[in-house]
Amino acid sequence: MGNLKRTLFYDNHVKAGATLVDFGGWEMPIQYPNGIVDEHIHTRIKSGIFDVSHMGRFIVSGKEAIAFLQHVLTNNVLALDLLQAQYTMIQNSNGGALDDAYLYRFYEDEFLLVVNAANAEKDWNHLNTEIKFFDAKIVDRSAEIAMISLQGPDSKTILKKLTGSENLTEPLKNALGILDYQGEPLLIARTGYTGEPLGFELFAKASQAPEIWEKLLELGAMPIGLGARDTLRLEAGLPLYGHELGLDHDGNEIPIFSCPLAKFAVSFAEVKGDYIGRAALAKQYLGFKKIMERNLSDLSELPRIVRPIAITGRGIARAGCKVFKAGKEVGVITSATMVPYLKAEGYGLDSKITDEKAMRAIGLALIDGDVELNDQVDVEIRGKMVPAVIAPYHMKSDAPPFARPIIYGVEIERQFDSAPDYPTKALNLLERSFDNTILRQHQTINLIPSEQSHSAAVRLLSVMDPSFRYAEHKKTKSFYDYDVFYYQGTAFIDEIEYLLMEEMKKYFNCAEVETRVISGQMANVAVFSALMDYKNRVNRKVDAKRLGYVMNNHIIKGGHLSAQPMGALHDYIAIDPITEKTAVVNFPVEKDNPFKIDVVETKKVIAQYQPELIIFGKSMVLHKEPVREIRSFVDDQKLNSIIMYDMAHVLGLVGDHFQDPFAEGAELVTGSTHKTFFGTQRGIIAGNYDKDDYKYGLWETIETRAFPGSVSNHHLGTMLGLLMATYEMNYFKDEYQKNVIHNAKYFAKCLADAGLDVAGDPAISYTETHQVVVRVGYGSGPEVANRLEDNNIIINYQATPEEEGFTASGAIRIGVAEMTRFGFGNKEFAETAGLMADVILRNKDVKEEVTKLRGNFTKLNYCFDDEAIAAQLEKLKSTL
Repeated sequence: MGNLKRTLFYDNHVKAGATLVDFGGWEMPIQYPNGIVDEHIHTRIKSGIFDVSHMGRFIVSGKEAIAFLQHVLTNNVLALDLLQAQYTMIQNSNGGALDDAYLYRFYEDEFLLVVNAANAEKDWNHLNTEIKFFDAKIVDRSAEIAMISLQGPDSKTILKKLTGSENLTEPLKNALGILDYQGEPLLIARTGYTGEPLGFELFAKASQAPEIWEKLLELGAMPIGLGARDTLRLEAGLPLYGHELGLDHDGNEIPIFSCPLAKFAVSFAEVKGDYIGRAALAKQYLGFKKIMERNLSDLSELPRIVRPIAITGRGIARAGCKVFKAGKEVGVITSATMVPYLKAEGYGLDSKITDEKAMRAIGLALIDGDVELNDQVDVEIRGKMVPAVIAPYHMKSDAPPFARPIIYGVEIERQFDSAPDYPTKALNLLERSFDNTILRQHQTINLIPSEQSHSAAVRLLSVMDPSFRYAEHKKTKSFYDYDVFYYQGTAFIDEIEYLLMEEMKKYFNCAEVETRVISGQMANVAVFSALMDYKNRVNRKVDAKRLGYVMNNHIIKGGHLSAQPMGALHDYIAIDPITEKTAVVNFPVEKDNPFKIDVVETKKVIAQYQPELIIFGKSMVLHKEPVREIRSFVDDQKLNSIIMYDMAHVLGLVGDHFQDPFAEGAELVTGSTHKTFFGTQRGIIAGNYDKDDYKYGLWETIETRAFPGSVSNHHLGTMLGLLMATYEMNYFKDEYQKNVIHNAKYFAKCLADAGLDVAGDPAISYTETHQVVVRVGYGSGPEVANRLEDNNIIINYQATPEEEGFTASGAIRIGVAEMTRFGFGNKEFAETAGLMADVILRNKDVKEEVTKLRGNFTKLNYCFDDEAIAAQLEKLKSTL
C-alpha cells in the first residue's frame, strides 16, 4: 500500500487476520475474519476494541492555555473540572467545522485534545497559527501516547480485570480516571463514538500498548474494524467529519448547528469572549432555535439540519442520495447503510436480547428545517423512489449496560383481561384487590425500605368522611395569624390539623410544622419555591433570581431524586454563568466507603462554593448524616447557608437511636410520612425558627408555598390517618426504633454469614439505619429482584455508587421496618437471610417456606389495639 502510515498496532491487526485498507493515508483494519455484522453485534452485547491511534493527540499547556482553547474551540473549557472531558469542535470564522474533537483534562495544568486522523495535519497547522497570540504551547504527542477504544456492556468488567482496580472513574459519561499499569499511568475516559452507555478510551504509553491490546483480547474483547465502527456510530446518530460535518455533497460548507450535537458542543458563555466564528454561530443558533420551536416562517439562518432517517421500503441508501417529500427535494443523505441488530423478546426490564440477527436500512440526512419528525419521505436510490420516514432516533442508550436498537414503527401495547360489562369489571376489581391484600399482608415478606403497612385504625380513618371534603385555609394577618377557612363544615378538620401539628412538633422537638403537603416531593418543591421567593423579597420588579449554589448527595451516591436538578430542584436552581452548569455541588464521599460523606473534603467544598442551601438525606442510606459537624463549620465560617435534611427514608427514626436533626443543627426537615414513619402517604415540612428570628419570614413563605403554592385540597382523609399514626409513633417510638436498628444490623450480619456480599462497614454491622444493601453482580439487580418476588420476598433492585443507573443495578436494597412491625426478630430475620441466599446464590424455589414463615406473622405491632379501640373501629365500619 505504498507509503501509508501505520499505527503501533499494525502487527496486532495482521496477527488477528485483519483486512487492511487505505484510510486517510493510514493502513487500517476495515474488518477482521468475523466480519462487520458480528463485530457490530459483539460490541453491542459484549465488548469490542478499536485501534484509534491514528487520531491526533495534542497536549496544550501554559499560562494562557484556557484562553487559547476558549478561542479556538466551540465549547466552554471552564465547564471542565479536573478528570472530566467534553465534546467540542474546531471552528472557522464562518461557523463551519474544521473538525470535531474531544478535550480531556486529566491533569490540572494541561489539556489533551484528540482530533480526527484525516484532519490532524490541518488542525495542527490551524492551532499553531492561532496559539502565537497566547502565552501557551501545543505539543503533538500522537506518537508517544497510544489510544485504544474499549466499548460495550462488558467493557467495565474487562478493564477492571486488566488493571486490577475496582474504582475506574465516576460512573458518568465523560468522566476520567488515572490508573496504574505496570508502573506507568494508564489514562481512561468514559468516552467513545459508538453510542454505548458503557465505553472507555484508553491512553497508554506507546511501548505498553500492543501488550494491552492482546490482554484485552484475552479478556474477551473482540477487535473491531472501521466498517463496524461506522455502522455503530451511524446507529447512534453520531456525526462523521466529511459526512455530517465539513462540506456537503455539493461542496458547500455545512453549518455547525446543522449537526445535532452542536447544542452540546457550542457555548456562548461570556467567559469565552469573542472567539473564532462566534457571530456566525450565534446566527446559526437563532435558526436552530426556530426549527426546534417550530417557528418556520423564515429559516434563512439555518435552512437544514441533520436528522435520522429510516428506510421503510426495499433499498439501501448511500451518501448523496436525494430525499423528497411530496415530490419536492428536501434534503440529501449524508450517511446510510444496512445495520445489524439482535431481536429482543418481552417488554421493559423483562425483555431479553436473543441470538436472532436482523438487518435494517437506516441513515442520517441533511433535511430542510420545516420537515417534521415522522414525516413520510422518499429517497432516490438508483433512480427509484424508496419510501422512508424521518425518525427521532435509531438507538437509545438510557438503559445501561446495553444500547438498544429502536425500530421505527414498533409500538408496545399492554393488554389485561377485562370483563365486557361494568358490573363484572367492578366485582373483579374488588376480588383482585382482596387477593392482592392477602398476598401482601399474609403471604409475602416485604423488605422494601420505602414502604410501610398501616394499622387498622390508620387505614379506616383514612377513608372516613373527610376523605371527600375540602378545607382550604390560610393564615390572615388581620386576624393575628388565625386561619381563615374557605369552606363550611371544617371545624372537625381544623381540630385534626391543629392536633397533628402539635404531635409532629413534639415528635421533632421543633417550633413549626407544615402538614398540608401530600408527598415528600411536594414538601421539597414547597421549600425550594419558598427559598427562591424569599431570596427575591426585596425587589420583585426584576426577573427573579434562582437559588445560588446548592450542596446535595448526588443521585448515584444514594441522594434523593427530588433534591436533584432533574427533580424538584429543577425550576429553582441557577446556572453558573462561568461553567454553564447547574449550580449544584455534591458531598464528597469516603474513598473506601462511598456510602458515607467525607466530612473533611466536604468542608473544603463548602469553603469554595459557599452554598446557599445544604441538603442532607438519601434514599440509599446506611449512615448518619454529619449534620452537627457541618453546622459547626458553617457557623465558624460565618456562612449564611441554610441546612435542610430530607429525612424521607429515616423520618421514623428521629430521636436518640438514630439522629435528632434539629438538636444537631438542621433548620428545616422534610420527608414523606409512610416509610420508617408508619403513617399515610403524605409529606411533612418541619422548621425550627422562632417568631423573633429574622428568618421566620422564610417559614411564613414556606407556608404560603404549601397553600396556595403547591396544594389546594390536601387529602383530608389521609391527614386523619396520619394523626393516628403520629399518636402511635409518639407512644411506641422508643421500642420501635431500637428494634428496627437492631434488626437491620442483625439481618445484615446474617446475610453476610449466608454468603451474600453485604455492602457497608462490617465494623458497625454494615448499617446504622433500617436499610441493608447487598451486592448481587453488575446488572443483575433487576433479575435477582424478580426471582425473589417469584418466591414471595419483595425487595427493590438498587444501583450502587459505582454503577451507571437503575437498569445496570448490581445490588438490592432491603429495609426491615415493616417486618419489624409484624413481629420479626432475630430468629425470623436469620431464617429470611437463609431463604434469600438460597434464591440468590442457588436459584432454589423457597416460595412455600416463605409463605409459611410469613403466615405466622400477620399481626401488626406498635399500634393501639385494645378492646376499646376495636369496638370503636367496628362502630366506624358500620358507617360504610
